[in-house]
Amino acid sequence: MTDWSTLQAEMADEGYVASDDLAMALHIALRLGRPLLLEGAAGVGKTEVARVLSAIRATELIRLQCYEGLDAAHAIYEWNYQRQLLAIRAAAEDGETGRAVEARIFSEEFLLERPLLRAIRQKVPPVLLIDEIDRADEEFEAYLLEVLSDFQITVPELGTIAAVSRPLVILTANGTRDLSDALRRRCIYAYVDYPERGAELAILNARCPEIEDRLSAQIVGFVQAIRREELEKTPGIAEMLDFAAAISGLGIADLNEDPAVLGATLATLLKTRADRDAVPLEVAQRLAGKAA
Repeated sequence: MTDWSTLQAEMADEGYVASDDLAMALHIALRLGRPLLLEGAAGVGKTEVARVLSAIRATELIRLQCYEGLDAAHAIYEWNYQRQLLAIRAAAEDGETGRAVEARIFSEEFLLERPLLRAIRQKVPPVLLIDEIDRADEEFEAYLLEVLSDFQITVPELGTIAAVSRPLVILTANGTRDLSDALRRRCIYAYVDYPERGAELAILNARCPEIEDRLSAQIVGFVQAIRREELEKTPGIAEMLDFAAAISGLGIADLNEDPAVLGATLATLLKTRADRDAVPLEVAQRLAGKAA
């Protein structure tokens, strides 16, 4: 990747329309070998950046989905306790005890790789997606800093396992909680916002080229108008594409063509009861009438 514009074009070839700021931040992260932290509302395409990068680099995408209570056993490694127990029973039946059994059951044969350990043991650098890091506890975030700094993991029974290759790390956050300054210092940063009209049209045209230009413009205008309403969950790009696919699949050529169909397809955009109440059919018709 010679420059950020080349990377931006390669992402476009994979169907991802990246802003200049995002393409530049990703390019810098790749050149410096630093993690890229992407913040933004849910549904703006942060996770998709990792998928697209893995496609461009023709490498594996390894995903760690973060959640409250996530610990090392689920993120890094754990021992296969069932196999260890069976091995201990078999050794006892054979009269084998002591250090020989212990050394055997705490060996690579019984080690279960979780995403972080698996990522640093790949011969070809994978893309490591640490998704929604702000949902994990602060204690796990602190442990993650050590992994991202040294790219090595210590397994007490085996010793330190150094990285075979350095993964391409992308972290995403939705603003659930504030991230530590220490984590931010280690990352290149980009904020991913909802796309502007032209960019969202380009996304829709890339993903649904069969939709006519006039209808595409109506769809994007309507969805962007919906986002300006006071909603609990603002529809993201994925919801926009679902809405477009639903409209297209029903053979609708104009959003104002059939109010009943428009009301039914709102199920792809509005995902809570409060949001459905906030955008009744008459409001949706008014917004559709203004969409161009």
